[in-house]
Amino acid sequence: MRTEPLRRLGVVVTSAALLAAVVPGTANAAPRLKFKAASTGAKIIDYKWVSKNKRQMDITIKTPSLPDGNPKVRLLLPKKWSMKSKKTWPIVYLLHGGHDSYISWTKNSSIETMAAKYDVIVAMPEGANGSYTDWYNYGKFGTPKWETFHMTEVYQLMERNFRVSKSRAVMGNSSGGMGAMGYAARYKGRFKYAASLSGLLHLRAPFIPQFLDQINSGNGQDPDAIWGRYPADAENWKLHNPYDLAAGLKGTKVFFSSGLDGQPGEGDPNVDPWDLGLVSEKWTGYTNQYFKRRLNSLKIPHVSHLYGKGRHNWPAWRRETAFVWPRIMKTIGAKRY
Repeated sequence: MRTEPLRRLGVVVTSAALLAAVVPGTANAAPRLKFKAASTGAKIIDYKWVSKNKRQMDITIKTPSLPDGNPKVRLLLPKKWSMKSKKTWPIVYLLHGGHDSYISWTKNSSIETMAAKYDVIVAMPEGANGSYTDWYNYGKFGTPKWETFHMTEVYQLMERNFRVSKSRAVMGNSSGGMGAMGYAARYKGRFKYAASLSGLLHLRAPFIPQFLDQINSGNGQDPDAIWGRYPADAENWKLHNPYDLAAGLKGTKVFFSSGLDGQPGEGDPNVDPWDLGLVSEKWTGYTNQYFKRRLNSLKIPHVSHLYGKGRHNWPAWRRETAFVWPRIMKTIGAKRY
């Protein structure tokens, strides 16, 4: 760019001013955030503000646990959040179901509006159809390592970079509900509150391994690679089954909900009785009943909504979220604005 005509007018033009003229927004641009890595080497390689008010951010993570892609996490951040703040904030890890993604909660529910009313961080990590576990792979283990990604890498990246406190909760819908309850039990004491909305909470209940085999095969996966063959690899199933892990929930507040009857409920579409959403919810409710009896036998306090009619879909999950969200906020000490 030529500057001679400007010099003749007695104007001194710096290179920064020229850059600002050519590239709008570069002048006074905020410096890029810098992030610390997790112990595994997983690191945040990019981030993007999704909302204009800088309350919603997507981060991209490069991780050895999932070498075939760079998964994302959607974050909802509270007012006045800053990496440089001396303050810390409670956090909710929000897990999605199968055939959904890290954006499904903000796409299908009012979680953004609900979270904005409280001084809280919400982290919604990608889970794909990974079943919230490090895959068994016929005893060879290896990748994908979804549990390591969530409970080691995302956890550490939040702790090291986003000013989160030690007051944590985890909640999920569908397979995310199973993941939330399993994670809370496996990592005893990490979460103050665990909530499952239509999650399969007893993977080894009669007929459920066969049901999961059909579901995971339909997802284009090798179902035996996830937890192993059942019953031959039952011991590995037990290590990831909320029912078998239930004793680890002592000291954690617990909520779970599901339909039972295999019939449409309030807000559900009018579908045939063999609709997969109805069938899935009936099986889910079946496992939730087992789980409730297990908690009762262990004398673990809990709140459950086993509400009869209801399909495996968002109308029910939105209602249940509206019920449990204030209770989670109270438990983790998230102040309402």
